[in-house]
Amino acid sequence: MSETESAPNAAEPRLLHKTVSPEGWPQPKGYANAVMTDGGIIYTGGLVGWDREGRFPEGFVAQAHQTFRNIRDVLEAAGAGPEHLTRLTWYVTSVEDYLADPKGLGRAYRDVFGRCFPAMATVEVTRLVEPEAVVEIEATAVLPRG
Repeated sequence: MSETESAPNAAEPRLLHKTVSPEGWPQPKGYANAVMTDGGIIYTGGLVGWDREGRFPEGFVAQAHQTFRNIRDVLEAAGAGPEHLTRLTWYVTSVEDYLADPKGLGRAYRDVFGRCFPAMATVEVTRLVEPEAVVEIEATAVLPRG
C-alpha cells in the first residue's frame, strides 16, 4: 500500500486516503485500483477479469472468477479479506451471460470469497472500457475499528 502524496501547492487539498495496489501489479495511470480511508473503508475501482499481463480468459464465468481473484488481491494489499466485503456492484455487458451458468458462477465466487455475501447490485451496460471485458466489479470493504 502506498500513501497518496499531494504536491506542496497550497491550492491542492491534502488527500485523506491511501491508494492500494497489490505488489507486482502494473501501476495504473490516472486512477487507483483502490483507496482506503483513515476510517478503514476500502473502495475499489472497477476491476475486470484480466491477469497481471492484461490477458482475459474466455467466457463470463472465467472472467468473473479472475475478477474475484483481483478483488481478493486488492483487499489483501489493504489488510482485508472477503469477510470485510460490504458491497459489490457488477457491471455486465450481458445479463443473459450473467444468468447463463448460476452454478458455475456460484462455484467461482465461493472458491475465492467463501460464504461471504455482501450487498450486491448488477447493472447491464452497453460496453466496458476494456474491449475484451464482459464483467467489471466495484467493491467496498470495511475493516473493523480497534
